[in-house]
This record gives sequence, C-alpha cells and structure tokens, in this order.
Amino acid sequence: MLCYYMAFGRMTCKNTTQGGMRITKIAAHDDRVTVRFFAPSPALRRYITTFYSMDINTPSGETVQDWLHPEWGNVRFAGEGAMQSAFGDGELGPTPASVATGPTSMAARFQMAFGRSWGIGLLPAGWAKFVDAPADEYRDHLCDAANDPAFAAFAPLSAQLCGKKGNIEEEAALIEAHMTGLLDRPVEDEDKIIAAHEALIDPDLVTVADLAKRVGVSTRSFERLSLKAFGFSPKLLLRRQRFLRSLAQFMLDPSLSWLSTLDTHYHDQAHFVRDFHRFMTMSPSDYAALDKPAMFAAAKARMALAGEAVQVLHAPR
Repeated sequence: MLCYYMAFGRMTCKNTTQGGMRITKIAAHDDRVTVRFFAPSPALRRYITTFYSMDINTPSGETVQDWLHPEWGNVRFAGEGAMQSAFGDGELGPTPASVATGPTSMAARFQMAFGRSWGIGLLPAGWAKFVDAPADEYRDHLCDAANDPAFAAFAPLSAQLCGKKGNIEEEAALIEAHMTGLLDRPVEDEDKIIAAHEALIDPDLVTVADLAKRVGVSTRSFERLSLKAFGFSPKLLLRRQRFLRSLAQFMLDPSLSWLSTLDTHYHDQAHFVRDFHRFMTMSPSDYAALDKPAMFAAAKARMALAGEAVQVLHAPR
C-alpha cells in the first residue's frame, strides 16, 4: 500500500496482525486531529465501509469543530460529554456517549473535545443486517445507541470503547471481532439491496426507472425498498449521489474551483449551488471558507484506504 505525505498534514499507512486478523490502517494527521481508517475483513465489506477513529490533540483542551456531509448510517462511540452536534444550522447540543445516526440528507455540525472517538460506517445492507428498524425511521436523526432497542447489536461496544484510549489496533480488532460475530443475522432482500446500491453508485443511471430496471423490480417496489434500506426516496438519493460526487473532488483538492468539480449531470453551476444549499445548508463559498480539520484529513485517508473520499460513494464489496 502506498504511503505518502500531503500538504494538509502527514499521512501514514500500516499493516498489522492482531489476534490473527490482518488490520490495514491509514492515519492522517494535522496539528489538532489524527484520523485513522481501518479496512474491515472481506466478509464485512458489503455491510461496513470502514472502522474509523479520531483523536483530538488540541492544546489546553480546546475543541475542534467541523461539518459532516450527508452520509449513510453510522454508530459512534465518544464518551459522555465528549461531543456536541446539530443538523444543518441548528444549535449545538449534547450528543450521547454512544450515538447512532441514520442516513442523512443534510450536513451535521459537530464539536469535539480532547480525546478519542470511534465510528462504524454502515452501508445500506449493513443497516438492514445490524439495525432492527427501517432506515427511513432514523433518517436525519440521531439517537442514544446504548439505549435504543434498534441498536442492541452495538450495545456491548459502548462499555468497551466510550471514553477510553487504549491500544488502537486492539480496539480496532475488538470492533472487527464483534461485528464478525453478528454475520449470522438474517437480512431480508439482501441481494436486492446490494443490487440497488450498485445501481445507485453507477453515474450513468440517472432516473428511478433506470435503477428499478437494473434491479429487476417495478418502480413502486424500488421506492419501497429504497425507503426501508436506504432511508430516502430514490429520486433524492440520485440527487445526493450527484452532489457528493462533486463535493468529493473538492475535498481531495480544495484548490479546485467549484466549476471544475461539477458532476457531468449538472446543467450549470446554478443547479449545483441549489443542491449545495439543500444538502450542506450553506453556500459553496461559505463552506469553502470554513476550517475543516477533521473532514479534509478523513477524505484523503478514506481515499487512500478505500478508494473513495466520502462514505456514500463506497461500493458494497
């Protein structure tokens, strides 16, 4: 695996073995934030994008603030009082020590104090496998994962990860082992969910009818499947994919003009600006001016490990 340095900070990569399991790790650093991404084992890759950790190393306990772009579902473990968050331009509020977030269609602002957090990125098939609730019931919503019955499968990890800062490889191996132990859970319509996901990330498919035809179901059936497993209507998901393909280019190279990042399916820049307001709740220029210490590092580390800069562009494989 290629290891290299970038202008935003330092990136390293490492392959290790922990408890017989091979762990691939990418770490991105700047003066305040270290973001690490771990590749799950092959058996988990149709369900989970990555395991990831973030260490905040600010002087005097200062907080770091950043904006998450729209994502699939995630479960994060940070410790009591470690993180505050809000969707869109809402006021920051306390976040549970173990927090689950459903699929999102808008930016989420977060603020984190000194310490470590862990996260598990769920692909749509992973949501269907590990979460005991339809995705649309949790869209643009967060909950206490330690106490919500829908996330009971993740509860054992809360006590083991929240507020702790141990050996990073051992903690990654703990997550891997726990999630592997859940692989026997049945998934209704798993093959259709995987086929729908693969269709969704194909940039050549631009209509709901195209997606339904690729999966081999009626448009109405595809709409129902989309809400249950993906959280949103197919039309909104296509719009979100188009937007995030463009945003990913900027995250990898912020020196680019917005015009040069536009996905080919945008009619013009005004079309893109409308989508930017819809999904990020601000203008492109306002976003470009923000300090993004965690997300710039995460985009480059994720790209180096998984080949995509943002979570929703991951393939289910």
